[in-house]
Amino acid sequence: MDQSDGKAEKPFAANAQGKPKFYLTTPIYYANSRPHVGSAYTTIVCDVIARYKRMCGYDVAFVTGTDEHGVNIERAAEAKGITPQQLVDQNEKIFRELWKLLGITNRIDDAGEGFVRTTSPEHERAVQTLVRRTMRRSPNAIFKRKYEGRYCIYDNAYVSDTPEPINCPTCGRPAELISEENYFFRLSAYKDRLLDLYKANPQFVQPDFRMNEVRSFVERDLRDISISRKSIKWGIPWPGDPEHVFYVWYDALTSYMTAIGYGEGDDGEANPQFRKYWTADDAYVMHMIGKEIIRFHAVYWPAFLMAAELPLPKQIFAHGWLLFEQEKMSKSKGNVAYPEPIVKAFDELTGAKVGNDALRYYLLRETVFGQDGNFSREALITRYNADLANGLGNLASRIVAMIQRYCGGDIPNQDDQAIKSDEDVRADAKLNQALGTAVSLTSALYGDMKPDLALVQVWNIVASTDEYLTKTAPWVLAEDATRRVRLEGVLWRAADALRCVTVLAHPVIPDATEKIWRRLGGQGRLSEERINRLMGGTTVQGTRIGKADAVFPRVDKQQLSGRIEAMEQEIRNPAVKAAAASHESQATSPESPTATTPAAVPASTKIGIEDFAKVELRVGVVKSAERIQGADKLLKLLVDIGDEVRQVLAGIALAYAPEDLIGRKVVIVANLAPRKMRGLESNGMLLAASVGPDGKPVLCTFAEDVPPGAKVK
Repeated sequence: MDQSDGKAEKPFAANAQGKPKFYLTTPIYYANSRPHVGSAYTTIVCDVIARYKRMCGYDVAFVTGTDEHGVNIERAAEAKGITPQQLVDQNEKIFRELWKLLGITNRIDDAGEGFVRTTSPEHERAVQTLVRRTMRRSPNAIFKRKYEGRYCIYDNAYVSDTPEPINCPTCGRPAELISEENYFFRLSAYKDRLLDLYKANPQFVQPDFRMNEVRSFVERDLRDISISRKSIKWGIPWPGDPEHVFYVWYDALTSYMTAIGYGEGDDGEANPQFRKYWTADDAYVMHMIGKEIIRFHAVYWPAFLMAAELPLPKQIFAHGWLLFEQEKMSKSKGNVAYPEPIVKAFDELTGAKVGNDALRYYLLRETVFGQDGNFSREALITRYNADLANGLGNLASRIVAMIQRYCGGDIPNQDDQAIKSDEDVRADAKLNQALGTAVSLTSALYGDMKPDLALVQVWNIVASTDEYLTKTAPWVLAEDATRRVRLEGVLWRAADALRCVTVLAHPVIPDATEKIWRRLGGQGRLSEERINRLMGGTTVQGTRIGKADAVFPRVDKQQLSGRIEAMEQEIRNPAVKAAAASHESQATSPESPTATTPAAVPASTKIGIEDFAKVELRVGVVKSAERIQGADKLLKLLVDIGDEVRQVLAGIALAYAPEDLIGRKVVIVANLAPRKMRGLESNGMLLAASVGPDGKPVLCTFAEDVPPGAKVK
C-alpha cells in the first residue's frame, strides 16, 4: 500500500499466495444505543477504502462489530427492565440494519459477512486464549493488585488513575470512583519497545500529528493498566478466576482478531483465515478509529500483542470528529444527527434511491480526512443539489440523451482519423489532458487516504466534460450532415469520460454509479472494474445504452430539511413518533377524526420522563374556526399559542361547530413537523380523548384561567 509517496497503487503479478491481503477494521461500536452520523462516518470511510482496495485487486477482509460488555450496558438494560443480552441483541440488530441501508460491504471476501460481537462464544474463547498465551509467553506481563481511580461509564474510559473527583473530558459528567482488586497489564515495561516501534515505523500512526501525540504520551508517563473488574458481572470471565471479568479494552481490542478466526488451538493461531489476514507476510492490517480512542489502539493494543508474541497491525489511522453545532457528536450529550432519516427522507422525496449516495458523498467530500469536520443538514442538501443533481446527474442525463437522439441509442464511433479544425484538436486535447490527470491523481489520492481530494479530481472530470460539450456543441453539429463523424467523436469522448467518472466515484457513491454504468451499457459488475488500471479510450463503440432518466432528482431544501427533522424527532422520542403517526394518518385520510390521547402504553415499553419532556405541549386559544370545502370532518383553526398564531387542521367537524370553538382553550402539540392536508398546512396537533364506540373526539381543555402559550407539563 503506497501510504506515503502519493503514488497510485500499481497492478501486481500473482504470486504463490495469490492476491495481496488487506484487513481493515472499524472500531467496534458500543451497543448501548443506536449509532449516529459520527459512527456512520467512520464506517462509510472504511467502506470506501475497502471498495477501492477490491477495485485494485486486493483480497479484502473488512470487519465491523459491536462492543457489548461493561457497566454501562448493565445499567442501560436495568433502566429498560430487560437483560443485558436482550439490550445488546436489540441494538446489534439496529447496527446491522443501518450498515445494510448505507451499503456497507463489511465482509471477508472468501468467508462471508465481517461482523463481530463481543458476546459471541468465539470471542470469549479468543480473549481467554490471548490472556493464557500472554501469561505463558511473558509471565511477568500480567499481575494482580488493588486499583483506585476514576472511570467514565458513559464513554468507557479511565479519566484518572487517582481517586480525586474529576469530570470526564469527553462528556463532562462526573467520573466514578473505582476501588477493587484487579488484574493489571504491565504496560510500563513496554515503553522502550513502543518507542522503537514508532521510530522504525513512522507510518504506524496516521496522520503524522497523531503519531506525535502518541509518542509524547508514551514518553511522559506509561503506567500499568487494569484489565479486569470484580464489580462488573456482565463480561467475559477470567480463566481460572471467574470472580473477575475482562475490562472493556482488553476484551474489545481482541475482537479484531476474533473476527478472522483467532482463538483456535492452544496459541490461537490454528485458523487458516487468521494466518491469512494477520500473520501472512503480505497481509496488511489497518485499524480505522476516531481520535479519542487512539491511546488504546496505538499504545495498549501493540503492547498486548508484543506480550503475546503476535504480529502487530501495520497502521492505526485516527480520523477527526464529526462535529454537530461545533461540538463532538455524543449520545451522552444528546447532540447527535442520525443517518436513517437522511437516507430515507431523500429517497422518499425524490422517489429514487439517492439518500445513501447523498450522505456518503457529503461526508467524504466536505471533511478533510483526518481533521475534524462539521455536519450541517443545510450543507448536505446544498452539496446534493449542486454536485450530484446539477453536476454528475445532469451530465449523465445529457450525454445519454444526446446519444439516444443523435446516434440511435448506440455508443458512437471514435473520430481519431477524421479531419479536424485546430479548435477541435485543442478541445479534444484539453479534455484528454484533464481526464488523464484526474484518473492518475484520483487513484493515488484514494491510496494515500485522501478521499476528499480524490473526489475533487473526479468532479474535475465532470466539469471538464461539461466544458467540452459546451465548447463542441454537439446539438449544433447534429444539424450539419457533413459533420456527422465529428459529432460521433464528441459524444464518444463524453461517454468515455463519464465511464471513467463512474469507475472512480464508485467507492463513494455506489448506487448512482451503478445506474450510470448500466445506462452506458456497462457489462459485469462495476465493483470488479480495476480502478488502478483505468485508462480513457476503452469505451466500446456500438454498445447499446439505457434511458436518460434523472439519476439525482433535485430536492427542495426546506421541504427535505423539515422531513429529516421530523424523522429525527421520531427516533429521539417515541412519544413524538406516536403523535406524528397519528398526525400522519390525518394527512393520508383527511376525513379521519383529530388525534386523540394514545392508548395506555404497555409496561414493557414505558418511556422515561426525559422522553416525555421532549414533547412540547402548549395552551392555545382558538381565534377562528371554519370548515374546509370538500372535507366533511376537517376544520381549519387559527390557534393563539402565546408567541404566535398557528394554523391547525383538526378532524373534529362532526363533534364541534366552528362557532362553538371560538375562544376555547385547547392543548396543542407544538413541536411536530408541519403536515399538508387538502392542500393546506397543519402546524400542530390538538389533544383529545376518544369517547364511545364511534371514537367521538373530546378536546382537552381547562376549567381555570390559563394564559395562551403556557406549557403543559
